[in-house]
Amino acid sequence: MTRTVPAPTDRVVVVGAGLAGLAAALHLRGSGREVTVLERDATVGGRVGVHRGPGYEIDSGATVLTMPELVDEALAAVGATAASVTPPLRIHRLDPSYHARFADGSALRVHSDEDAMAAEIARVCGRAESDRYRRLRSWLATIFDADFDSFMDANFDSPVDLVRSRTARRDLWTLVRHRGFGRLGPQVARLVHDPRLQRIFTFQALYAGVSPSRALGVYGAIAHMDTSTGVYFPEGGMRRVAEAMASALTAAGGHVRLGAEVPSIDYERGRAVAVRTADGNVVDCDAVVVTADLGSADALLPRRRLPRRPVRHSPSAVVAHGTVPVAVAERWRDSGHHTIDFGAAWSRTFAEITARPGRGRLMSDPSLLLTRPACTDANLRLVRHGELHEPLSVLAPCPNLRSAPLDWAALGAPYVRELLTLLESRGYTGIAEHFRVDVLDTPLTWAQQGMADGSPFAAAHLFVQTGPFRRGNLDTGADNVVLAGCGTTPGVGVPTVLLSGKLAAARIAGR
Repeated sequence: MTRTVPAPTDRVVVVGAGLAGLAAALHLRGSGREVTVLERDATVGGRVGVHRGPGYEIDSGATVLTMPELVDEALAAVGATAASVTPPLRIHRLDPSYHARFADGSALRVHSDEDAMAAEIARVCGRAESDRYRRLRSWLATIFDADFDSFMDANFDSPVDLVRSRTARRDLWTLVRHRGFGRLGPQVARLVHDPRLQRIFTFQALYAGVSPSRALGVYGAIAHMDTSTGVYFPEGGMRRVAEAMASALTAAGGHVRLGAEVPSIDYERGRAVAVRTADGNVVDCDAVVVTADLGSADALLPRRRLPRRPVRHSPSAVVAHGTVPVAVAERWRDSGHHTIDFGAAWSRTFAEITARPGRGRLMSDPSLLLTRPACTDANLRLVRHGELHEPLSVLAPCPNLRSAPLDWAALGAPYVRELLTLLESRGYTGIAEHFRVDVLDTPLTWAQQGMADGSPFAAAHLFVQTGPFRRGNLDTGADNVVLAGCGTTPGVGVPTVLLSGKLAAARIAGR
């Protein structure tokens, strides 16, 4: 039996209306709690936010949605469905999930359907690799199945909880037996031999903040979600998920206050009793869920006598958002909603962006993610300067500010121009001239939003920062304050953040 917040817990304040906060709020409201969500921004979503350009909107954060059933689960906590919220939330499966382009000029479409993916691999890499892919897919599914219920969707009080039940012991033994605690990169390389396939099934380690050569095999669960369970996109953009969750919450009697920054929490005898907003309002409470980045969250918690163990954060990213003429983008061969353009370098790339403090470097041979949501949702297209345009985001992983304390205020725009010139040379004809960049996010952007070391991906999933060794959601110094979000358990990513909110709610209301 895991620990829960001692009663009373009738009135709960959730700090932050990101996916973790909204998931926690929905599960808490479904358990009968009175719930108030306080969000400092003018919109809900947090890291799944929105940038507004001239005549259009574009997702400012995560663009890859997997396991949408976790959204359904959160909505169902208050009796809502994707179809019942206002406006309805319509989510579409992408096929292909990704387009992958490689430095040798080859390209491959990543399908979640096993037979379709096997056929594509046979076409590009040969029949033998197609057969090996099926074995890899089976291994990834085994890792995911053993990992999800017992370890991802579960609260831990200590590492001893890893063997707290017969099911958990069975799943732990499955992970050990199938090299889940070995290294992801070498295990994938044993199963598929083509370096291009190895990249497709290990680049997800970047989400966990480590290189494939160092990532634990259990993070094959992320590759499974990414390449087997399917990638999805909600009509209108990723922000629609957060908007739908907030709509369901308010319809069920919960409250969401926007523009309500929280500078402090009042404590009495080790419990939070009220949450204060910057405009002078005071919200009384019996329990609090804090979803702010942990660097900011600690400022809201009781002062500790001893300093915390230093946290090593994930790499960061440079993201250019804007629009490009549809006529230009449609000329790009092997490009779609999500396109991963791999450089020739691989191990060196990860070494550059995950280096220790002061040793980080910009990618010398960049691998980039291009996102064109109008390929799926044509309603996102717009007329600009008399020409039909579509939204475009270009993401380049980069070291965080501790790894490489670069002057991004000066470096950002020239670096993007360099990246666009590189993409032009890789076959994205016209991108350097016609991509109109309206918003540029860099590690400086994330740092100004309170994210430690300028990384939107929180603490890296090193072994000592993984599972029961990651910052616990009850590690707050207060009896009735719980953490949620990517900095705590189970970790980084849209599915895991939704789980984090659910697990935080369980600490207050029980499963």
